[in-house]
Amino acid sequence: MAAIKKEDLPKAKLNKESLGKATRIFRFIGPHKWKFFIGMVFLVGTGSTGLIFPKLMGNLMGLIGKTSASNEELLHVANTVGIQLLILFAFQAVFSFFRVVLFVNVTENMLASLRQATYDRLIRMPMSFFSSRQVSELNSRVSADISQIQDTFTTSIAEFIRQSMILIGGIGIICFTSWRLALVMLAIIPVLAIFAVFFGRKIRKISKGIQDNVADSNIIVGETLQGIANVKAFTNEKYENERYKNTTLEIVKEAIKGGIARGSFFSFIIFCLGGGIVYLIYYVVKMKIDGDIQPEEMMSFLFYTVMVAASIGGLPEQYAQIQRAVGATERVFDLLDEEVEDIRLTPNPSPKGEGGDSRQPAVRFNGEVEFQNISFSYPSRKDFQVLKNISFSAKKGETIAIVGPSGSGKSTMTNLILRFYNPDSGKIIIDGKNALDYSLTELRSQMAIVPQDVLLFGGSIKENIAYGKSGATLEEIKDAARKANALDFIESFPEKFETKVGERGIQLSGGQRQRIAIARAVLKNPSILLLDEATSSLDSESERLVQEALDKLMEGRTSFVIAHRLSTIRKADKIIVIDKGQVKESGTHEELIAITDGLYRSLSKLQFELN
Repeated sequence: MAAIKKEDLPKAKLNKESLGKATRIFRFIGPHKWKFFIGMVFLVGTGSTGLIFPKLMGNLMGLIGKTSASNEELLHVANTVGIQLLILFAFQAVFSFFRVVLFVNVTENMLASLRQATYDRLIRMPMSFFSSRQVSELNSRVSADISQIQDTFTTSIAEFIRQSMILIGGIGIICFTSWRLALVMLAIIPVLAIFAVFFGRKIRKISKGIQDNVADSNIIVGETLQGIANVKAFTNEKYENERYKNTTLEIVKEAIKGGIARGSFFSFIIFCLGGGIVYLIYYVVKMKIDGDIQPEEMMSFLFYTVMVAASIGGLPEQYAQIQRAVGATERVFDLLDEEVEDIRLTPNPSPKGEGGDSRQPAVRFNGEVEFQNISFSYPSRKDFQVLKNISFSAKKGETIAIVGPSGSGKSTMTNLILRFYNPDSGKIIIDGKNALDYSLTELRSQMAIVPQDVLLFGGSIKENIAYGKSGATLEEIKDAARKANALDFIESFPEKFETKVGERGIQLSGGQRQRIAIARAVLKNPSILLLDEATSSLDSESERLVQEALDKLMEGRTSFVIAHRLSTIRKADKIIVIDKGQVKESGTHEELIAITDGLYRSLSKLQFELN
């Protein structure tokens, strides 16, 4: 996923409603509230000492050219003011240090709690939530949005308050010093600062357009190089060249516009802003000549003017940063307000008195499963019914094979057994009890799934197998690997069970990943086993090894096997044939193959003829 720049994050309008939502974040400060309030005290101290600085500097600079006092008196005043400035700097240094340290401490602890709460909420969301969201969007919630909040709480809020204090305090002191100067300054500096901000936004907008065009051109390069075989096979070199040429010409066009804007901005700064400051200095000098202002007041005014102008110029960016943070906070809390699954994690005491695996069932299921008139449509496609009045039953220890054409609803049935989704109508009965009456943890702790596309986490083989049972010993893990026909290839690696599998298990072959997944399921020791086309993408030798491991795993468990290769499910106790969401046929292999015009017979004949 491409990195998200803070400028690309949407802003929220600052109003009573948005600020009310944003203040919910303070709930995560917890026991660190006192640090935040003390940090605010130090922040006020930083702003206050900043307002004293121009006054003292004016007193010091005003001594230049003063002839109404002796050199000794001037030196004494200079020494006094110099010491006062040093004391002021010392206070400001202390205030700034503790303000930064306290704000960072509060922010990091608050965001740690927010990250944990967001991630905890995220992994407890129902599958319907994930089916309607992109991974990049969700990842942005726990990365870009929370980082935006971090930047704002660490620096932007403090800077906004400090600059506001300087702006209001500086204007107040200037008005107190000379109302005539205050009127002149307010008539010139704010107007020039607003124009400068306008120019700055225009330039940033153009720069963002250039960055977007550069990103588009980079995408073209990446796509072309990744799919170079297709480009050459379809002789589309000229087409790709033209596509890239058009994006580079757009970059040139935007860059020229940006150059004109930047040139205008620099001209504005040099002439208008420079001219305005020169006029202010001229007006102050004229007042000094006319005797309407003292030298130290004149110098103080100039320093205050510079500080006020800098604050006016800096406040819009800090305000925009706060807007982005409020928007980020709203998006994070939208996630925190989502409904989650009822996951109850109650640790079970182990026989030795140690902490047990919270997922291990207190009472083991028999594994009797019954579908009673199940109908279902996915939440994102309510107008399309995937399953229609499905009914069948599985006794303890039976192997139920589910076959049918692609898109007939086979995998959806396993999703319903796992309660990734709940049926629209009908009931799933497990051990004589409605599946809805079990807690999700209790239900899923009795089940294991071996999918077609196995996802391994980026740790070691040991960690991936142990994912089936927290706290499993190495001997238990080895035993599970042995039963899954995985021990031989694991022991052949130099690092054995500590071998890193790489991202998504890329360092292992498809058959090896499948056997790791089977070992994980063995370790979990489920009552109900779900096999979703676990051998369909393997070569013959890998399929043989995996099928042997699956046969061992299915012994004594109720197993649901989704299979395209019908040769793998001939020994199933019952075969359910699904087509267009309905049960078309049901029976053993021998019973179904005997139906002359049956769908199962047709599928079998097609496969075995092709093979």
